[in-house]
Amino acid sequence: MKRASKVLSLTLAAALAVSMAACGGSSSATDKNKTEAGASAGNAQAAGDSDSTAGTTYHIGVLQQLEHPALDSATEGFKDALTELLGTDNVVFDVQNAQGEQANCATIANNFVANGYDLILANATTALQSAAAATSSIPILGTSVTDYATALDIDDWSGATGTNISGTSDLAPLDQQEDMLIELFPDAKTVGILYCSAEPNSIYQATQFAAALEADGLAYKEYTVADSNDIASVVQNAIAEVDVIYIPTDNTMAGNTETIHNIALPAGVPIIAGEAGICSGCGVATLSISYYDIGYRAGEMAYDVLVNGADITTMEIQYADSVTKQYNAEICTKLGITIPDDYEAIATE
Repeated sequence: MKRASKVLSLTLAAALAVSMAACGGSSSATDKNKTEAGASAGNAQAAGDSDSTAGTTYHIGVLQQLEHPALDSATEGFKDALTELLGTDNVVFDVQNAQGEQANCATIANNFVANGYDLILANATTALQSAAAATSSIPILGTSVTDYATALDIDDWSGATGTNISGTSDLAPLDQQEDMLIELFPDAKTVGILYCSAEPNSIYQATQFAAALEADGLAYKEYTVADSNDIASVVQNAIAEVDVIYIPTDNTMAGNTETIHNIALPAGVPIIAGEAGICSGCGVATLSISYYDIGYRAGEMAYDVLVNGADITTMEIQYADSVTKQYNAEICTKLGITIPDDYEAIATE
């Protein structure tokens, strides 16, 4: 919904301007006026308004599931895209971090809805699910979400959700990740798949990765945790039973790479990671995407919805344009692993 009008009669425009100046844009009356003005804004755009953002301030709620370099980059990309497209004076971001707590996600999402924001960015799966539960009318764009059908429990997947939700995915090709594991560790007999069973997208990735291993005749064992409290004991079990561990893009694991690293490295068990953040903390290699880029693309999609009147119900989920083979030079050196020339070292601070 729009919070300001682009095309109104001169009389109504003057009245609205006086009202907004008096209320500072914060009263419920002003919010109501802005909401009602949204329909006219859409009509103006359809009529070919050449200065569609003039005088319009869009209020965007950004719900980030937890602090993590990958998610931080996606949020940064999203904000950069909208700031560039709308102009600094035409967009206000309310960025909230849920610190990995589902209850916090729900509270933040409900607050965004209560504030009548124009659009919500949901960064990561639990954030998306919470935003979806909070509103069926405010446009929601997700990012850093692996599989939207799994996250939103959609059985008949067509590429678009058919609801007020679209966005970008952080899914790197799982078959290529499995190929990477075989390339680096051709003598591995048993692979451990480590993930949090409370994260639907992790389950999806684990299932797909296991299928790829089976197709290549490799044995595997799954090791799941309910939350971060289980990680140390589960990793201890895994290193005693497998030759290499695979960790998908998993927020629980991403927040506990130090714990995993301190157990796996002394045991000499290498880890293939689903994304660069996890790899930089405890992995040897990853097939990486740019989280900044998928965040930026989500920002472009937001512009299409807010300004160009794009129908979010039919907007297909977007994926990263390219993937990059990356490796953790420090861990590879400690484990004595030689990396092929077509891999790039992950930058370290």
